[in-house]
Amino acid sequence: MNAHPTKMAETAKLVSDSSRAAMLTALLDDRFYTASELAGFAGIKPQTASFHLSKLADADMLFCQKQGRHRYYRLKNANIAQALEGLLNIAPPGEIRSLRQSAEDQALRKARTCYDHLAGTLGVILAERLVEMGFLQEEESAFAVTEKGAACFKELGIDISQVRRKRRSFCHKCLDWSERRHHIAGALGAALLDLFFRMDWIRRRPKTRAVTVTPKGEKELERVFGLSIKKELSQKIIRN
Repeated sequence: MNAHPTKMAETAKLVSDSSRAAMLTALLDDRFYTASELAGFAGIKPQTASFHLSKLADADMLFCQKQGRHRYYRLKNANIAQALEGLLNIAPPGEIRSLRQSAEDQALRKARTCYDHLAGTLGVILAERLVEMGFLQEEESAFAVTEKGAACFKELGIDISQVRRKRRSFCHKCLDWSERRHHIAGALGAALLDLFFRMDWIRRRPKTRAVTVTPKGEKELERVFGLSIKKELSQKIIRN
């Protein structure tokens, strides 16, 4: 059932607050954070952050887990993350005011997590390469896994039949806000991201959604998918 316009307006009002928007953006990396940590992202006091987080939790946008004296917050589900990424796609780019901000922006554009899947230049070129190799077929709103692709993923430890049984979208396209092209989302996107972390092909950067490709990852991504990471990413950044 479609939401009533009044409810849609109430949700938009919640997201429109700059402090709440900053905390929601930080939560797009699919991890739990305390109110104090999220306050740091938003540049506000922890008490103020707790007030905003309570509002978002009441609106069913966040999941809150209490552990000891602390409360940990996380986005409620992938649908919330997808809606927030959609807003980032239509929002004008933020103003870069320092070398540090410029470096952080470049890192996010190069490779980052989009909730529980890989995004940025790396996520886009991976999707494109999987299509080129015949592992995926591009459809209107999703990617379809071919027999050749299923065999490749199985060798990597991803059982496509099990991934399909997840109670969520299997492999839909997610429009990348920085590249304006699609990367792989859904259960398959989450499985790939989890694999890359477990195999130490990529690592999280502190206090950001950006990720870094490890030396091992550079070798393995080239061996498995023919991706020359330094070359591919530098070419993309120059073109952008």
